Amino acid sequence: MLNVPSQSFPGPSSQQRVASGGRSKVPLKQGRSLMDWIRLTKSGKDLTGLKGRLIEVTEEELKKHNKKDDCWICIRGFVYNVSPYMEYHPGGEDELMRAAGSDGTDLFDQVHRWVNYESMLKECLVGRMAMKPALPKDYHEEKKVLNGMLPQSQVTDTLAKESPSSPSYDWFQTDSLVTIVIYTKQKDINLDSVIVDHRDDSFRAETKKENTSWKRLGHPQENHNSIIPKKDTGLFYRKCQLVSKEDVTHDTKLFCLMLPPSTHLQVPVGQHVYLKLPITGTEIVKPYTPVSDSLFSEFKEPVLPNNIYIYFLIKIYPAGFFTPELDHLQIGDYVSVSNPEGNFIISQLQELEDLFLLAAGTGFTPMVKVLNYALTNIPSLRKVKLMFFNKTEDDIIWRSQLEKLAFKDKRFEVEFVLSAPTSEWSGKQGYISPALLSEFLKRSSDTSKVLICLCGPTPFTEQGMKMLHDLNFSKDEIHSFTA
Repeated sequence: MLNVPSQSFPGPSSQQRVASGGRSKVPLKQGRSLMDWIRLTKSGKDLTGLKGRLIEVTEEELKKHNKKDDCWICIRGFVYNVSPYMEYHPGGEDELMRAAGSDGTDLFDQVHRWVNYESMLKECLVGRMAMKPALPKDYHEEKKVLNGMLPQSQVTDTLAKESPSSPSYDWFQTDSLVTIVIYTKQKDINLDSVIVDHRDDSFRAETKKENTSWKRLGHPQENHNSIIPKKDTGLFYRKCQLVSKEDVTHDTKLFCLMLPPSTHLQVPVGQHVYLKLPITGTEIVKPYTPVSDSLFSEFKEPVLPNNIYIYFLIKIYPAGFFTPELDHLQIGDYVSVSNPEGNFIISQLQELEDLFLLAAGTGFTPMVKVLNYALTNIPSLRKVKLMFFNKTEDDIIWRSQLEKLAFKDKRFEVEFVLSAPTSEWSGKQGYISPALLSEFLKRSSDTSKVLICLCGPTPFTEQGMKMLHDLNFSKDEIHSFTA
């Protein structure tokens, strides 16, 4: 709902990938760019109409502010006057008006909960929602509260009573190590299903005398002993250090970020994360899909993979807003990285016989781990074919590695398609089309289990999806990577 205004992501010719979910944008008026909005928020102008005061807002009061020139919206218990932002919102005024005078948390989360609205709208903050009076003890009807508005003193008790289950855990200790064991009902948990962060007050152990036993695990925090649905929480970020960046093509670089030593984070196959940077005083967030450090690395992950580093292939747009700032970072600088998001289910690859990958530009990035995983872990796989669309030969990411992989593993084939080739180019030319796809998407047998993965700029993805349906592939046989 509150989309980060961006004139250049994806740019008019962008092939950066996971960022678009098919949502339509409206043209912004001249002088209504992200930079213009940031300048307005720093101008000292009263954007709330309250002359700097913060107030408590009742539901009744919130409902009154439901017009374009007087529009208040509640997100996670905080109320914002979004009227000044209307003309700066690339999703259009109508999109914002869907939540006018109401709690827009669920709607916001449905569209893209990753947007850092606290920073974007900090000068529009009206105040907090007012607490409702406590209900009598014998009141058993369902409680209806605005998202995030239970008082802290009641959070633990309420969640303990109302949540379907509470976690169970133990810990045991040696002279130098404390191990915490959390019991779940999920069987065969993979490493990429677990994220651990030990940072300041979010997880802390006090210094104790040697050769003594812990009497307790620590002081309970808010929401202690409770399970909170993911939709009710914002994205969690940790600061990761830039340790290297290297050129891959003339405009694409491989960034390597190092996780904090107290963090375990392994991004599942087919999922993406969000990178966050402070730019001119505002925190800007963009989605990217992590890749391997190299496509050609024997295609074997160790039993306990080294998850200290996260790699990203990122195209730098000189006239863009986010990627030039990212490119200007020095080795040793920090970037905030979110928890993983995405709807790709790895079980789609099980018992697969034919895997087809359609990628345009940096839409190649989610294909890296899918390709690696399929060739390594799916014994039923007969063939994997990648059709890789680019503008010129110089734009092809990891071309030599792809050709080397095709030579080594006979199950893998790659075809390059260029839209603006030189006269020396002897390969396929043009754009995604039914003719190209019908020739490319040939099953190894009439009954083979097939999956087609698709990723690229919005027009590429939308056209590709329509063509695949016209070629009689079912929705279960197609996965489009979007964020």
